[in-house]
Amino acid sequence: MRSPIVALAGIAFIAFGVPATAQWQPSRNVEIIAPAAAGSALDSMSRLLQRVIQEGKLTTANVTVVNKAGGGNAVGFTYLTAHPGDAHYVAVTPFTIITNRIVGANPTSYQDITPIAMLADEHVGFVVSPKSSIKTGRDLLERLKKDPGSVSMALASALGNANHIAIALVGKAVGTDPKRYKIAVFNSSGESITAVLGGHVDLAITTTGLVGPHVQAGRLNAIAVAANQRLTGALAQVPTWREQGVDVTFSSWRALIGPKGMAPEQLAWWEGLVGKVVAQEEWKGALDKNGLTPAYLNSAATGKLFAQQAGQLREILVDLGLVK
Repeated sequence: MRSPIVALAGIAFIAFGVPATAQWQPSRNVEIIAPAAAGSALDSMSRLLQRVIQEGKLTTANVTVVNKAGGGNAVGFTYLTAHPGDAHYVAVTPFTIITNRIVGANPTSYQDITPIAMLADEHVGFVVSPKSSIKTGRDLLERLKKDPGSVSMALASALGNANHIAIALVGKAVGTDPKRYKIAVFNSSGESITAVLGGHVDLAITTTGLVGPHVQAGRLNAIAVAANQRLTGALAQVPTWREQGVDVTFSSWRALIGPKGMAPEQLAWWEGLVGKVVAQEEWKGALDKNGLTPAYLNSAATGKLFAQQAGQLREILVDLGLVK
């Protein structure tokens, strides 16, 4: 007869020696894809995420940022979806992951990826050269009312994105037709800002994270932000559109997404990692400094937000004549 101690030991080995599901861990380099050029808002957010992960020693895996610019973020989305089920690839995205398919810019949509987490909410700013005759938001409104095509504008990285929608809402609020705007589309917000700095365009509409240092140095004049209230940090003195008589608020979120087909244990690892990131003081401080608002949501809540906004954004884009 077998000893009961031996028998119990065998049961313990079966129950506890071999876990039913091992926790997933990266087995090689992890790539954070920034689907825009170096110096862009998406690039800055991707590198902040990388820095907080590495400096906080939140994982032993090597983490790199890879820029895949072009096609209104489509190049980056295509690169991500080329690695189905591989959690070593993730991307930082604005809501072009929703709008690109609606406007016909790219077939990839939020239904073709795995939502991991919402990271932050980034507001839209309107900047001009200090030499410009446009000194305030009201000056811009007067120009647009007289002739919507008289102001040359720069935005990144696709028509129908947050920057385009924000300036369209401003124009519509004062009775102008945003379809008559003179708009140049660049691969990154950094390029849009450079176009204003070089005197090539009158106005750049861009998320606020990149413009603070230029405003503080006197290289750019921020005439308005499309926020509910004034921002903190470098743009604390910039009036909202509401303060200037136009009831327009609009912002662009930043989310982390993975390829379609991620396993539950892979998603759990990434959710846990992002949860640690957003609790770090370096993360909170960087968001505050650049006028971004913490907006963490887990995977399920992020997916629900994507689906909800898909319908809302379609209505706006139909009104702009951009739906294909």
